[in-house]
Amino acid sequence: MPLVSRRPSGRTRRVARRWGRWIALVLVVIWSLFPLYWGLSTSLMSSGAADSLPVHYYPHPLYLSNYGQLLNLQHANLGTLPYQLRQSLLNSTIESVGTTVLTVFVAIFAAYAFARLEFRFKRIILVTTIATLLLPAYATLLPLYKLMTSWNLVNTYLGIILTNTSGFLPLAIWILYNYFQGLPKELEEAAFIDGARPLEALARVILPLSLPGIAAAAAVTFLFSWSQFLFPLILTTDLRSEPATVVIAALYGPRLVAFSLMAAAGMLAIAVPAALALLLNRYIVSGLTAGATK
Repeated sequence: MPLVSRRPSGRTRRVARRWGRWIALVLVVIWSLFPLYWGLSTSLMSSGAADSLPVHYYPHPLYLSNYGQLLNLQHANLGTLPYQLRQSLLNSTIESVGTTVLTVFVAIFAAYAFARLEFRFKRIILVTTIATLLLPAYATLLPLYKLMTSWNLVNTYLGIILTNTSGFLPLAIWILYNYFQGLPKELEEAAFIDGARPLEALARVILPLSLPGIAAAAAVTFLFSWSQFLFPLILTTDLRSEPATVVIAALYGPRLVAFSLMAAAGMLAIAVPAALALLLNRYIVSGLTAGATK
């Protein structure tokens, strides 16, 4: 009697797909979070434990002196590591906040124009603007450097802010454009009937309803700006404007600072964007997915 092959039932296939998705999700989470765990674990070790073999996968005992040394403002004299970290975090904050404010301010008007106004070549201009997101960063590095040099903006906050804004503005426009597109036009038409002008309708009707989208654009811009490394590396030369990403990376080169201390500095540098991402996670997701199902 010939053997008859039995195909898996529909229920078996569903269970297999569900387990496959869970396994893939767990692997992605481990891949994403393990570097953070390793940095946090190393920051809580002494320099000897961090460099010793065999490798320690968890800190035992907990060593908090690395954070105490970095946060000791009494010894944050000019040239010391606590001073460098404090100044670089201040630089990162100023540059990220400045980039966020300028980017969102310009993106609101640009996105509203693309979403509501009618003018020649609107579609072409919008697509061209969004297409600049596909350009690799190094393709614009040299032109932007020459431009900042001609304007005497190298090693200044304004130079970093303008450079970051040029890179993040298209994404902010895209987020807000999709959000504005999802709002009913009847709201503005009612405002126009009452005698409001387009800018008045934008300020009084559209913006209050678009706060989640604006929060998403602001959060994404701030996070991207905080994590910038290549452009600040080229456009800054000292602590007057160097962000934390550049300063902490420079500690590794001469190997003058222990790995555990560098890890603690890195954990302090990511504390601000991590807290912001956790607080505004709902707005970030809703803003990035706005218009995705149209």
